[in-house]
Amino acid sequence: MRVTKYSANGNDFVIFHAQEKMNRSGLARRLCDRHNGVGADGLVVLLPHREYDFEWEFYNSDGSVASMCGNASRAVAHYAHETGISRDDVSVFLTGAGVIKATINGLYIISDMTEPKIIDEAIDEYGHQWWLIDTGVPHLVSLRDDIEAFDILQARELRHKYNANVNIATIKDGKLYVRTYERGVEDETQACGTGMVACFVRAHRSGLVGDMAATFPKSGDELYVSYEDGTYRFGGQVTKTFVAETFFE
Repeated sequence: MRVTKYSANGNDFVIFHAQEKMNRSGLARRLCDRHNGVGADGLVVLLPHREYDFEWEFYNSDGSVASMCGNASRAVAHYAHETGISRDDVSVFLTGAGVIKATINGLYIISDMTEPKIIDEAIDEYGHQWWLIDTGVPHLVSLRDDIEAFDILQARELRHKYNANVNIATIKDGKLYVRTYERGVEDETQACGTGMVACFVRAHRSGLVGDMAATFPKSGDELYVSYEDGTYRFGGQVTKTFVAETFFE
């Protein structure tokens, strides 16, 4: 089986396309294993669709299914463009959270995100106020003065209590810095697109950032989240790491 490995600012994915839907949870666990497989945070499978360029199946590294992944949306848009699945510089595809439009400019990809839903603005945990925001998948967001310390054990407890990803963020000179604990990976990741968007949504609606903000995940890469004409957009570069033949079934 031929697969392609992508990194979207440290958030990495195994990608291939197929013709039929099926349960690939076991395959996702094997391919994403960093010791015995390819190694990745998630598996994305592109499938034919009558109306859109394609639809996807998205699996976390533990085999669980996720409705949306912002970084993966950028990686698969580049993959689809390069393989001819999408025939122009705009890729439109169906995810579990809805339709995503991504604009391709070389390796720089901008995804139009689904409309965020603010579920709760008044959660108090561990001495901090959190918002629960769904940006395709649910995210807890806490804004702080400093994010050098990120208690993974507390994040893990919150992840299970609220069945959500957990983010802490800070704002410095109009720039947004984010750290994310991702469910399905069950650890902090180098970057999380929907998490960065969720943090921007809270900061933007609180009047703490403008309509566009440079956003930096743990990887240190610079991305941009913006609010334009009623749409939240998420942009940054992706890296096509390698193409390989695997022997998993």
